[in-house]
Amino acid sequence: MEIAASSGTTALLALYYLVLGVLALYGLHRLHLVWVWLRTRRQGAPTPPDPREWPTVTVQLPLYNELYVAERLIDAVARLDYPRDRLEIQVLDDSTDETRELVAEVVRRQRERGIDIHHVHRTDRTGFKAGALREGMESARGDLLAVFDADFVPPTDFLRRTVPHFANPDVGMVQARWEHLNRGFSLLTRIQAMLLDAHFAIEHTARNRAGCFFNFNGTAGIWRRQAIRDAGGWTADTLTEDLDLSYRAQLAGWRFVYLPDLAVPSELPVDTNGFKSQQDRWARGSIQTGRKLLWTVLCSAVPWRIKREAFVHLTNNMAYPLMVLLSVLVFPAMVARQGNGLTEVLLVDLPLFLGATVSVLVYYTVSQVALGAGWRRQLWYLPALMGLGIGLSVSNARAVLGGLFQHGGTFVRTPKYRIEDRTGEEAEATPAEAEAKAPKTGPRYRAARDLSLVIEGLFALYFAAATVLAIQWKMYLSLPFLWLFLQGYTYMFFLSLCSSFGWVGRRGRLRPAAV
Repeated sequence: MEIAASSGTTALLALYYLVLGVLALYGLHRLHLVWVWLRTRRQGAPTPPDPREWPTVTVQLPLYNELYVAERLIDAVARLDYPRDRLEIQVLDDSTDETRELVAEVVRRQRERGIDIHHVHRTDRTGFKAGALREGMESARGDLLAVFDADFVPPTDFLRRTVPHFANPDVGMVQARWEHLNRGFSLLTRIQAMLLDAHFAIEHTARNRAGCFFNFNGTAGIWRRQAIRDAGGWTADTLTEDLDLSYRAQLAGWRFVYLPDLAVPSELPVDTNGFKSQQDRWARGSIQTGRKLLWTVLCSAVPWRIKREAFVHLTNNMAYPLMVLLSVLVFPAMVARQGNGLTEVLLVDLPLFLGATVSVLVYYTVSQVALGAGWRRQLWYLPALMGLGIGLSVSNARAVLGGLFQHGGTFVRTPKYRIEDRTGEEAEATPAEAEAKAPKTGPRYRAARDLSLVIEGLFALYFAAATVLAIQWKMYLSLPFLWLFLQGYTYMFFLSLCSSFGWVGRRGRLRPAAV
């Protein structure tokens, strides 16, 4: 019995350290991206001269039931500073509600102003967003195709700053950075903004400057039509059609350009269930893309450094099921190591813990530094950011496992409500103003309730008990590790519960702006 128990303990600890070690490797990769950014931080994107003759651009606006934000998007695109005879706008509308009539009226008004704009309505959502973009491209007259999702508000100079880069015949896509209209709405939106800041300020910048593959983000970017054709066109066999097309185009030899200084404002999800459904789609789709293309990338003729970066890029969401497994193993491993001395903790546990956690803190801290003014204020939100990342592991692990075995799936849109900060940071509408603007019937769109909150709640109780026992057993070195999991699952459970009852942010119940 003692031999069996000893063997079981060894296997448990081996699995625990293996999982923690893999997570630490993913964490160290973030430090590598930070190092690349620091090494190239003074390297700006080249500024090409304005073309002698501006090419024709088609701006595509894929919509599906976007009653609150469709008009804002169309009006913003109609204000783009670009030669009118070389600008075409396609509203690719798959809506099944009043959005269709609203869009038709806005398009009619813009056409009367002389804008070349077309309302393309489909009654069949075949291929979802990828299908709409594919069908729109068939009738588009532009050699360049810009794409904006419904929750974006492009600046007037967007085309003036992106189109000149296509003077280089090797450039197939130009991507801009995202900013956030409602960053200051709640703690959740602030944390989301920081997560995306790191993706755009560090990841994209580092990969692009190192000559590695990076991806079009589905919006706020512009494509050369020929690059899409050479890559095989838009396909809907993954839920991240943008990531899929990006890798196929770069494998076909097209070069991408990232412009970190060109920011396009967008709206973040304000309710937790909407945020989780968005994360589900991104995690599920990226794993589907990895399953589809990773072997092709590894067998291609591109340099090894590109293959290595692509491997990490297309598999990094595997960290979520590993995080769930680690959550299950933490308490048994703590019990198994109860008699271990300080030396083992310092030599084994501490380096792995630092690799998996401190590297993440450095990564997000540097991302705020990269974006400039006000970065010190954002550091107060780092503990909540760490907690949210852990709390997301349950729902995203489910998405990753689904992506490993499922092709495509239903493209679940993220609800948007036209919630904006007046200054982009702190000021917002008063409750009275929000109440006056709110539709009398309440918000039209709501994300489905996410039952992962049950598991999140159970994990919160699990780590509360583990923390109490660690204190009783005087295992004080385990407390920081346990606290990360406890606050992460508790915070996500609380947010999910509130969202299920319609409570979001500081304003209480969701109040979208009037249309």
